[in-house]
Amino acid sequence: MSVTSAHTYLELSQEGGGAHKFYEVTVDGTSVTVRYGRIGAAGQVQTSSFPTEEKARAAAAKKIGEKVRKGYAPAVRGARAARPVTRRQVTSAPSTARAVAPVLWRFRTGAAAFGIHVDEDRCWVGNQAGDVFTVGHGGEVLARYQLPDGVKCLVADDFWIYAGCDDGTVYDLSSKLPFAAYEITSSVDIFWLDIHEGVLNVSDRDGGLTVIDHEDEHQWSRRSHGNHAWMVRRDEHAVYHGHSSGVTAYAADGTGQLWHTATDGPVLFGWQEDHSVYAGTAHRTVQRLSKTTGRAEAAYRCDAIVYSCATAPGGRYVFAGDNSSSVYCFDADGTRLWKLGTGSGSALSMQYLDEKLYMVTTDGSLVCVDASDAAVAAARSGSVPVPRDVKLAAALPTYTPATAVATVDAVPAAGIVVECVQEGGRLRVHVVSEGYETGWNVQFPRHIRRAGARYVVDALSPASGGFYRVRGEIRRLV
Repeated sequence: MSVTSAHTYLELSQEGGGAHKFYEVTVDGTSVTVRYGRIGAAGQVQTSSFPTEEKARAAAAKKIGEKVRKGYAPAVRGARAARPVTRRQVTSAPSTARAVAPVLWRFRTGAAAFGIHVDEDRCWVGNQAGDVFTVGHGGEVLARYQLPDGVKCLVADDFWIYAGCDDGTVYDLSSKLPFAAYEITSSVDIFWLDIHEGVLNVSDRDGGLTVIDHEDEHQWSRRSHGNHAWMVRRDEHAVYHGHSSGVTAYAADGTGQLWHTATDGPVLFGWQEDHSVYAGTAHRTVQRLSKTTGRAEAAYRCDAIVYSCATAPGGRYVFAGDNSSSVYCFDADGTRLWKLGTGSGSALSMQYLDEKLYMVTTDGSLVCVDASDAAVAAARSGSVPVPRDVKLAAALPTYTPATAVATVDAVPAAGIVVECVQEGGRLRVHVVSEGYETGWNVQFPRHIRRAGARYVVDALSPASGGFYRVRGEIRRLV
């Protein structure tokens, strides 16, 4: 496709296909400006300069040609509606607790934030500006990822970390450069995500549940009795879907409903342990339900609407954050142990690790609380540390999504070779190197697949569904 004007506007938006994006190229003399992102949003802008106008036009033509081959087509800007995006409407009243939690440090991300994940190495937090930060447990900011749209949530699946964004794209952050791993259909107004063994589970505004397999293809969907489904949790046996009418469990393979339990008010957040799921509700309660039967096993009563919840391993302690800037701790049986003010607004997501409670709050802060018995006892008597405000480092590494991969002309000693092949009208990736199941597919970014191309990956991990997942970097073999 040749450039016939200084301005070209393309869109990719197909029902059921997940994409809902635009790509705009403007040539102005020797400059080429590209603007891209979710339809209806401002998008991201990149400008490049070239030695001559001819080279600028050639570069623009190449960019447009690449997008057209991926299914983009000329469109009229503004003719298609933006993807529906609902953000949780939250308020945060002052805490009624008599004491403040022992906050060790806090990091202000600069925008409203919902996403949090904490592992042994670092903390992850994502905000509505599309920023994802990694922060060490001591409070030092390690890296920043800049994604094209607001981060709805962060979820982990073993080694892999994923960020679900408002544009319907789910990014894999487990390599040095993030890349698009899943695309959610444009008709789905995403509320929350979970991933298990490479299978993506999406809950939405209408009370729907959509399950997408490792090939980024629709697997099955269900519609629960309620709407505003803010909770989805998944294990090898079932998907647990929390909405305005309670929690519904579906068989992992989509064959049917296993149970439904009406909760004490609409579900606003969910957590899971091996044998139980926890539903935080608008009626001031966290309820623990049996994964097997859906039976209510315990209730954890708070003094205001529950925005978030989490547990210590095995459910030994249950934590909850309300809309009045308070955080609670309960015994497994439901006995309240303490209630303290957060000092930084209401906790929208939380996670416990090694006697510390990490929260992301309504003011966009990631907060680390010392939840040890000694620190809490001191806080309840009025003795708390002075929180350290974490600052961004001047030379902070910043990563943006990869649109292409580096190339190598030889296979490194420890590298594994995979190949992209055409199968029944679809591009699949199989392992070429010896010692692997050649008939298994490899979960692989769609946007870099090219028929006949070979790639080198650092490592492959088998998944229970009979496919491989990539660990580490991907390079194209030339």
